[in-house]
Amino acid sequence: MKKLGKDILRLDFERTIDDIVEFIRKTVKDADAAGVVVGLSGGVDSSLVVTLCVRALGKNRVFGVIMPMVFTPVQDTDDAKELAEWLGIRNELVSIQEISEAFSIQLGINKNDPKQRIPMANILARIRMIVLYYYANLNNYLVAGTGDRSERLIGYFTKYGDGGADFLPISHLYKTQVRELSKHMGVPDKIAYKPSSPQLYPEHKATDEIPLGYEELDPVLVGLFDHKLPTGKVSQGTGVPVIVVEEVLRRFDRSKHKRTPPQMPKREASRMASG
Repeated sequence: MKKLGKDILRLDFERTIDDIVEFIRKTVKDADAAGVVVGLSGGVDSSLVVTLCVRALGKNRVFGVIMPMVFTPVQDTDDAKELAEWLGIRNELVSIQEISEAFSIQLGINKNDPKQRIPMANILARIRMIVLYYYANLNNYLVAGTGDRSERLIGYFTKYGDGGADFLPISHLYKTQVRELSKHMGVPDKIAYKPSSPQLYPEHKATDEIPLGYEELDPVLVGLFDHKLPTGKVSQGTGVPVIVVEEVLRRFDRSKHKRTPPQMPKREASRMASG
């Protein structure tokens, strides 16, 4: 069978940019919104999204919000600021440290308890979502989400956190495609190829929580979800052990609830009294 290598992830850069730009313009126009707000982390996903939004709407209709914690690397904050300056967009730095501490106090969270690390991390992602929607509501803007296809397929995002947005401009692009498209659009290499991290707890790295690095993961995802191949064939085509491919598929299945709207009873199944 054909190898599932890097060549299957190649993009027509200009066509991809044109398609996304048109999607952003139509989404904002249809909502009768004045612009968009984007959370800037200094990472590649948010950097590509904000760059595409500026291409689509112009710098005056795009607002960036940088939301660090005390453990956020200074380099990430600096990279986010530099990108905003490069694009010429308005931006605001909002520390969410004290907001998160208020949650910890009120909920009695023990930061030394390993069981509470992920729930607290998800709170941080949701705090950032709340801040973005504050600015969106204030300015009649839409929140542009920054999730990519790699993360969405394996559920590597927080429900109603970084997954909470009005639209998702790059959710059809795999992480490795996001990196290459970012470089093509002029995003500095130090951002485009920076190791991914949601920065939801100290020294947080994506590779601590996902089964493979993105260079290996993306061809697996293409094999499973674009070519609809069985796990054994994907393993043969990528060289990734079948047990790891099966784990990727399990993560997709376990995270389905994150990608669907809240469930509700079907109307025809309900028993309604008739007059």
